[in-house]
Amino acid sequence: MKHVLLASLLFLAACNNNDAKPPEQAANPEAKNQVAKTQATVKMYALECGLIDMLDLSLFDKGGAYAGRTNKAVDSCYLIRHPKGDLLWDTGLPDALNAMKDGVTNGPFHLSVPTTLGSQLDALGVNPADIEYLSVSHSHFDHVGNAGAYAASTFLVSEAEHTHLFRDDARKDTQTFPAYSALETATTVKFKGEYDVFGDGTVTIIETPGHTPGHTVLKLELAKAGTVLLTGDLYHLHEAREKRTIPVFNTDAEETLRSMDKFEALAKASNAKVIIQHSRKDFESLPKPPLYLE
Repeated sequence: MKHVLLASLLFLAACNNNDAKPPEQAANPEAKNQVAKTQATVKMYALECGLIDMLDLSLFDKGGAYAGRTNKAVDSCYLIRHPKGDLLWDTGLPDALNAMKDGVTNGPFHLSVPTTLGSQLDALGVNPADIEYLSVSHSHFDHVGNAGAYAASTFLVSEAEHTHLFRDDARKDTQTFPAYSALETATTVKFKGEYDVFGDGTVTIIETPGHTPGHTVLKLELAKAGTVLLTGDLYHLHEAREKRTIPVFNTDAEETLRSMDKFEALAKASNAKVIIQHSRKDFESLPKPPLYLE
């Protein structure tokens, strides 16, 4: 989506920048048994990080498939709890929008935040300083709205998206850039391809570029739910997945198609439960905190 936000919604924090490599997973039977035990304790909490009325859905296909249509979307975030730490995946719209009773209309979107991300984490007994890892699927305004508040976490990001986040043009965006600028000095792990967050295959961030240069999706291996894939903005609609439609604001259409192929091959091979992050239907199908998917 296009960058639209209010510059008053900022948080600042600072840590040192540091590149690192993921640990390797052992291949022996004992290690595999340990992975199975770990899977049984991994939990995924689905958090509502805003609501988005898409007032002009034509933006979501270069070929005009959605011309004249609108859509009501959710802006979802996820807390992944693992024995080795917590990962916050995406940070949604700015919590400060919660003070605007009727939300705000900006360009082709009406935005509102009925419940803040901060209050949902607080209800789970989670303080921002307690979250070990932060990752965002990509740099658009509705995925980084509160990112600066979690700059004490280790920031996990693809090299390409890190470059995109801190390019000169991004710095000129006085509405969106300040919302995540604190991440520039956060402890940072940059990767190419994919990153095994805890080194045991249960939580993996995978590059799927095209929507933005370093867009990523999240793969989870859960004991009961099995493989779960969080799409970021690879798809905004179920229809987009079926028709392989490409938003007009994607950075690379051909790369998007290749990422779709990669994603669908993974989904098929793992019989994954696919969660389209902006789909209200998908979001409503998930347990709501304090309940979780396991």
